[in-house]
Amino acid sequence: MSIADVSRLINRELASLRDELLAYPNEADLWQLPKGLPNSAGNLALHLVGNLRFYIGTQLGATGYVRDRDAEFALRGVPRAEIVKSIETAADEVTRTLTTLDPAQLDKPFPVEIGGNRIQTGMFLQHLASHLAYHLGQVDYHRRVVTGNSVSVGAIPIPPIALTK
Repeated sequence: MSIADVSRLINRELASLRDELLAYPNEADLWQLPKGLPNSAGNLALHLVGNLRFYIGTQLGATGYVRDRDAEFALRGVPRAEIVKSIETAADEVTRTLTTLDPAQLDKPFPVEIGGNRIQTGMFLQHLASHLAYHLGQVDYHRRVVTGNSVSVGAIPIPPIALTK
């Protein structure tokens, strides 16, 4: 898997995350916490943005973003427009960073330990894409449970990752 492939996957999932958030008819529903669900869609979105901006933006792209992981799960009522803007910022940082990343870096250890472990940069980038997709699925189910609307927003479509013709 190439750096460009990882970038395309992450950006596709970020676009789907934005679409999921925009599909809530009532902005306050982003913060509902139905029984049995550990996180709201708003908190998951903040977490995903913080995760990508820190690990890709700061660690690989030297953006200077400072992460507050506790706030990602503690904040409530952040306006949807602000979250959407942060998703767009994360997408921009991912694109800019991965576009300029030296492919030789993929085989080297990621710049920081993850949970006390050293991980190859290429493997960690794939992990970040999987982590994003995992939580995107949680946001999708949260939206369906909270709104009662089972219609898909078309998350993880194939065209953004298809071979160009």
